[in-house]
Amino acid sequence: MSEKAAPATTPDASRRSDRSRRAIYESALALVSETGYAKLTIEAIAARAGVGKQTIYRWWPSKGDVVLEAFLDLAHRSAVHPEAGPDAPAFPDTGDLAADLKLVLRATVDELNDPAYADPARALCAEGILNPQLGARFLEQALAPGLQLYGARLATARERGEIGADAEVAIATDLLVAPLTYRWLMGTGPLDHGYADALVDHVLGGLRGA
Repeated sequence: MSEKAAPATTPDASRRSDRSRRAIYESALALVSETGYAKLTIEAIAARAGVGKQTIYRWWPSKGDVVLEAFLDLAHRSAVHPEAGPDAPAFPDTGDLAADLKLVLRATVDELNDPAYADPARALCAEGILNPQLGARFLEQALAPGLQLYGARLATARERGEIGADAEVAIATDLLVAPLTYRWLMGTGPLDHGYADALVDHVLGGLRGA
């Protein structure tokens, strides 16, 4: 009696696509760190990921779109700080505003000092100036969710009387985030926990007298 042939299996296209997409993400982020954004090409990403460049062009119109999506995926998976995206954990609220802000800003400092995060983020900041459409998406998808969490925490602090009743939440958020970002982009001084703590103390000193 002959053995029955094993039933044919249909390849899972979704799993194959997910593996390819993940390989493309990893390749794009690695190449941004190794060669810089200016020298990055779709062909190089495809070669490193082991896929055809047609696969990349089928999913993304440009290298900037590849890097942005790869960066958003990285931030979502790391979820170290509020800028990680809309599904990130809520902003800490221990009842101590200064401690909560320092915790978040210290985590942000650690992330900005990590080349795996900082290199693509810096590339997207620069490309966003030259490509306003990409810049708008970077702001909306990568930065705005975190800024909203800062705003929500500061609004709660205002309701509790932790800061002045006339404090402008949007401006307060800028006062906390903008100096950190400026120092990171321009390299005007050390970017460390001490700077993050001092920034919180100075900003809260003003907000409590608002």
